[in-house]
Amino acid sequence: MSDPALAPAPAPAPISAPVKGRRRCAALIAAVVTCSTVLTGPDRAVADGAPTPSVPAPTLDWKPCVQGSPFDCATAKVPLDHRDPGGRTIELAVIKHKATGPGRRIGTLFFNPGGPGGPGTVQMPQNYELFPREVRERFDVVSWDPRGIGNSTAVNCFASTKEAEAWTSGKPAGFPVGAQQRAAWIAAYKELIRGCQQRDPELLRHVSTDDTARDLDQLRRAVGDPQLTYLGISYGTILGATYANLFPARVRAMVLDSNIDPLAWTNHASDADPRLPTFLRMGADAGAAATLDRFLALCGSATTARCAFSAGGPKATRDKFDQLMRRLRTHPVGAWTYGRTVGDTVNSLYVVHPGWTSLADKLQDLWQGRAPEPAPLPPPPPVPHPNPYLGDEQAGAVLCSDSPNPRDPAVYDALAEAAAVRAGDAGRFWTWASEPCATWPVAAHRYRGPWNRPTAHPVLVVGTTYDPATPYRDARAMAEELADARLLTHDGYGHTALINPSSCVKEHESRYLVDGTLPPAGTRCRQDTPPFSAPRPSGGVATGGGALAGLVPRHDGRP
Repeated sequence: MSDPALAPAPAPAPISAPVKGRRRCAALIAAVVTCSTVLTGPDRAVADGAPTPSVPAPTLDWKPCVQGSPFDCATAKVPLDHRDPGGRTIELAVIKHKATGPGRRIGTLFFNPGGPGGPGTVQMPQNYELFPREVRERFDVVSWDPRGIGNSTAVNCFASTKEAEAWTSGKPAGFPVGAQQRAAWIAAYKELIRGCQQRDPELLRHVSTDDTARDLDQLRRAVGDPQLTYLGISYGTILGATYANLFPARVRAMVLDSNIDPLAWTNHASDADPRLPTFLRMGADAGAAATLDRFLALCGSATTARCAFSAGGPKATRDKFDQLMRRLRTHPVGAWTYGRTVGDTVNSLYVVHPGWTSLADKLQDLWQGRAPEPAPLPPPPPVPHPNPYLGDEQAGAVLCSDSPNPRDPAVYDALAEAAAVRAGDAGRFWTWASEPCATWPVAAHRYRGPWNRPTAHPVLVVGTTYDPATPYRDARAMAEELADARLLTHDGYGHTALINPSSCVKEHESRYLVDGTLPPAGTRCRQDTPPFSAPRPSGGVATGGGALAGLVPRHDGRP
């Protein structure tokens, strides 16, 4: 079934119109005025409608994660259902790096690396050095594997790794192409969901963002902070927005980097079967297409020494990419099918350095008929379980039970082809990323709004102009939908400003997290190192599962 909402347009319309009546900083003179709040002072008088906890805060018995590690680990026990605190409990794996500035500690900064499905006990150590220096000095940085994920009580729908690998190998990589692959894809995810429901149906219904936001408040209580200081990236932004509206009086400072539009995530809180899947409502397809176009244009403007896939100009490089995609549809290079290559291309756009250079190398290998060599894995962080099981069902359990999607698997092919009209290859990728949700059970508790409850302190929203997963328009929407938020624009590329650094963004985040000073309205920051502008870097940052697309099958075929 074709959807007219996916008709081609040069620039997709915003998901929602600006909401009037939001509180904003009032400038009494015709000049740029910085809104700020002193975070150590009294809170605003804000009514907090969230229920008072009826269970004691979890006890965190911190110990070094492994001998000699700079990180401490603990396990927190929380109710499976916070509305039934006397029932079953589950475990959360928690990790901390103590503040490095002796005598200057302010409190705890909680970090969620996104996903859904990002294991904080792995990704926070991998990305710790990317946090602003003063933030590391003044705050203990704490993260955790959210319920259902990784080293916490996890959704796992297979009896063994071998069984999981067999399931993964039986479905198309990236997304399906053709009737036979579509049938195999749909059947595989129906099989996955049946296995999940058989193994632990109770857990499956209690891994929503609402559940995790209540876990976060329990962890805040456990470290003794009267209010929450938080940094969430990608999916972590919808978690932060949910917390801010469940517990508005408990927000001390909150940075939301690479945002999801809450109205798109919840389908405007409608109970009707949505016409579009989650990622198309968000505009992820259009954002990926725009970012890919910039990749090809910048690559084409560079020499082959800087970008191996360059064809000597932007148009020639775009044409070369389109020709490669057409060729791969009928003539894969080994295991590199069209679907796998598109999926790998979109995911490789997340991290500019070294991701864009590596992507150019892979595309050039495929152009020359060679299967690319697998990228080396980053060194494991000093934690006891650096490689937890992160199967498709973990991301799916959160996304699918939380965010509405069309319930008929048969409609996704038409939706994908309509998305391809406006967003090219990326449209197919982002459409099929939500298809497993067609038959997934709904969460017992989903937060669907409101999103504009006045918080004790304002929220800082960061949006990157060319983001292949959470487009800049979603950051604008988040800033409008929250009761009191300031948008900081990151003029750059890639998914999250944390992973694609800007010294300017870091400085504003640091000032805000430490003393509450917001950047002036309309502030824009540039990325430190643009793509293809410097010699090839060595090494890189591992983003693990915190890339929002955790449900999309890994391109290397691992479960």
